[in-house]
Amino acid sequence: MVDSSFKNQIKQFGTHLCAGLLILVATACQKNEAPQQVAATAESGKKSSYLDYSQRDDRLSGGVKLINVTTPKGDFKVWTKRVGNHPTMKVLLLHGGPGMTHEYFEVFDSYFPNANIEYYYYDQLGSHFSDQPTDQSLIDLPRYVEEVEQVRQALKLDQSNFYLLGHSWGGILAMEYALKYQQHLKGLIVSNMVDSIPAYNEYAKKVLMPAMDQAVLKETQALEAAGKYEDPRYMELLIPHHYEKHVLRMPQAQWPDPVNRSFKHVNAKIYVSMQGPSELGASGKLLNWDRSSDLSKIHVPTLMIGAQYDTMDPQYMAAMASKVKRGRSLTCPKGSHMAMYDDSEAYFAGLIRFIQDVDQAKF
Repeated sequence: MVDSSFKNQIKQFGTHLCAGLLILVATACQKNEAPQQVAATAESGKKSSYLDYSQRDDRLSGGVKLINVTTPKGDFKVWTKRVGNHPTMKVLLLHGGPGMTHEYFEVFDSYFPNANIEYYYYDQLGSHFSDQPTDQSLIDLPRYVEEVEQVRQALKLDQSNFYLLGHSWGGILAMEYALKYQQHLKGLIVSNMVDSIPAYNEYAKKVLMPAMDQAVLKETQALEAAGKYEDPRYMELLIPHHYEKHVLRMPQAQWPDPVNRSFKHVNAKIYVSMQGPSELGASGKLLNWDRSSDLSKIHVPTLMIGAQYDTMDPQYMAAMASKVKRGRSLTCPKGSHMAMYDDSEAYFAGLIRFIQDVDQAKF
């Protein structure tokens, strides 16, 4: 029979043994966990640097900055929003319309951050998020060019990092800016826009209109001749027979929310003044705009983006790349005028590759 003192010794040994094992386990866990914690910290630091706004003057607004622009009719403010950080890849987005908004560019959120590209949304003067003066003299192409230059200066963009992307009307603005201020550009992207409004109208007349249901075309043109652009029947005809074929190749009921918001917020006065009221061609202030003979003056790396089903000739847009000194073309085979939506994979693959190639001096 074991005496009580021996039992106590065994009990004490067991207690000490358990305590020792717990210490060993804890030590082992600490040794195993420490590298994981360090690795996680390093990894999270790597990922978060793109979205680290701690040293930015717009950190309290999440990247939003109202920029003062000076015009012949006084000073106004335009709305911009920065997303991300990158020292040598910064893209300023020029929306279409004229008079649309930055909102339809929100699809860029799904692609640019993963490529570490810094980019700026921007509502041009008169558009929904910016001041909206009523003086019609401000709706003027040269004035818009000067506005873009003031925005560039305020955002501190320069030839070491500044890419300018213009879509549709924004493409006209981007080309005009490059022809005057290309010394500040690192790269130029003209998306879904030709260099000549007469060429645009010719394509609509010779290709798009003959391909349309002729009864629909006849009724649409009758409404235009009567000035009934606000008649619900006008868009009732154009949505399925024009928009869903050449503007955004999806049923309208499936159009993404950013697109719907941008259309909802369009400034019709600006749009009609510059583009004209017809959706089958241009007839406003831009009617005779033509820079087809001037593109050879652009020497910065340039990407011309077109789409097979666009409202503009895809072959013409591709050929524009050979007019500039250092051009590349991208044609989205499934896309239309808003190819960033209906052929987004091809659109962003080619766009991101161009920006990265220029950044890495591979262009």
